[in-house]
Amino acid sequence: MTLRLYVKRVCALLLDLDDTLLDGSSFPQSVTRTCEELSSLRTGLEAKQLQEANYAVFRTYGQESHDAWTLGRLSGAELAVEAWRRTLQACGNHDDALAQFAAKTHLRFAWESYQPFPDVAGLMSAVRQARVPIALVTNGAADTQRIKIEALGIASSFSALSISGETGVAKPDKRAFTVLLTALGVSGKSVWHVGDSLASDVAGANAAGLSSVWLNRDGTVRSKNDAQPDLEITSLSELTPYLLQ
Repeated sequence: MTLRLYVKRVCALLLDLDDTLLDGSSFPQSVTRTCEELSSLRTGLEAKQLQEANYAVFRTYGQESHDAWTLGRLSGAELAVEAWRRTLQACGNHDDALAQFAAKTHLRFAWESYQPFPDVAGLMSAVRQARVPIALVTNGAADTQRIKIEALGIASSFSALSISGETGVAKPDKRAFTVLLTALGVSGKSVWHVGDSLASDVAGANAAGLSSVWLNRDGTVRSKNDAQPDLEITSLSELTPYLLQ
């Protein structure tokens, strides 16, 4: 659905990572598998109890540390170890070595859970055919986000990256986008940014003077107070005609 987009040739494409390119729907299984692994190693640790404790930790510690993790003051590795330490302590275990093991085990299972959405391959093919430079703008700790990019095998596709944990600036701050515009030597509405978040992606792209494309995979209904995208799509495949026009 086109809202207010003046269609012209796309000179550069900026893309969000999580829930745009990366399908994280299997990530909760990595927590389950880690808890089962820990339960098999230590008598008295029950997988279900560990899982419930881990979710509780991320509702508290995860929220408390979100800004530090996003802006690079706390690495993904540091957050993971502390989260699993608190998880184990909530279940009566105070073994720091086990917390370290849990974090490494979870990272391995998380890596296996990271998958691209089915429409990503088609988009990358269209981008190559159109010879449009693409860049990635994502919020999160540098190590966490780079692991995801590596797991998807898409690092070589991008001409530039803006990771908030490295730049210290997170979407929707327009500076998260302008660092890429400088790197690519482009600007204005002929630069399109695609992402799933109205608050981060659409609002940020609008602030940076770009064409904002909202990827609304699940049919969410916008409220009148939400940022207004230039274009709303339900699949990345809908971008192909614009890229190849």
